[in-house]
Amino acid sequence: MAVPKRKVSPSRRGMRRSADALRKPTYIEDKDSGELRRPHHVDLKTGMYKGRQVLKPKTEV
Repeated sequence: MAVPKRKVSPSRRGMRRSADALRKPTYIEDKDSGELRRPHHVDLKTGMYKGRQVLKPKTEV
């Protein structure tokens, strides 16, 4: 049976669990359209990313 060699300190245990916390996603205001969007993501309404057109803009039906 596998048994830990040493006791895990509360500090080390806390560092391991630090990634378990839920965080709400961050949003930034787009420079061109003023809409909120995730940083480092393509704006799906305009299709722009870093000032370049990478997707065709969505057309409303």
